[in-house]
Amino acid sequence: MMKLLPKLLLLLLLAFPATILIRGPEVSAQDLTEDEEAEAVDEDVVDDVTAEDEDDEAEVEDDENAELVSETEEKEDEEEEALVGEVKASPNADTTILFVKGEDFPANNIVKFLLGFTNKGSENFVVESLDASFRYPQDYQFYIQNFTALQLGIVVPPSKQATFEYSFIPAEPMGGRPFGLVINLNYKDGNGNIFQDAVFNQTVTLTEREDGLDGETIFMYVFLSGLSLLVVVGLHQLLESRKRRRPAPKVEMGTSSHNDVDLSWIPQETLNQINKASPKRSPRKRSQKRSAGSDE
Repeated sequence: MMKLLPKLLLLLLLAFPATILIRGPEVSAQDLTEDEEAEAVDEDVVDDVTAEDEDDEAEVEDDENAELVSETEEKEDEEEEALVGEVKASPNADTTILFVKGEDFPANNIVKFLLGFTNKGSENFVVESLDASFRYPQDYQFYIQNFTALQLGIVVPPSKQATFEYSFIPAEPMGGRPFGLVINLNYKDGNGNIFQDAVFNQTVTLTEREDGLDGETIFMYVFLSGLSLLVVVGLHQLLESRKRRRPAPKVEMGTSSHNDVDLSWIPQETLNQINKASPKRSPRKRSQKRSAGSDE
């Protein structure tokens, strides 16, 4: 035992530093891991805070974008109302409109109206043009059918009135549907100020044209006429062919001569009775015989 004790002490002395060296890196590694975990936690906290800040900024930006969009839409609505609803007209001028056939708008037919312009001011007005158009009823900025503007260039003195005539034809496919009808009168005063008066700005319904003949009706009439003509020609040809096939009628020549009559089918007894019953001489021979008897 005494001999082994120094060896055990030597082993312990050798093993103790090795144990310290082995555990040292583990402790330092654990310490580093804890530090890294702390740093990671700090980074997560920073990331969360940054994400919250970004979300707040995004919400603010969304709110600002929504406000900008709403303001833009409001401006567009105001512009549409300004373009369509409220047209600038001079307070010193009055306009009236009268549709010749009433407010009935048949498709593919002429619509005519008279427009009266009265100058109530102290300066001359120059009426430049008159135009009309059909618009989409839900959005008057969308043109469905635009008619040619009537160029006038007529001067209307103060306290005077002028009347203008305008006519247009709605397209045939538009019949039976509502459209916005806009009629504008463009004029200016002596100072060059330009005015536009929406004389008529309402939604109207175009009616389908009932009178008159359209292309389909004309084609149907032509087709029926041709078919009737073919039937008449066919019946005529049929009658002609039947007349040609019909045999010619036989003409009876009487019993005065049997030369042209085939009597072979009559029994001989019947022929003998016929010969006995009928005289064999003609009436001319009888008259000659009577005249000879009287001479004797």
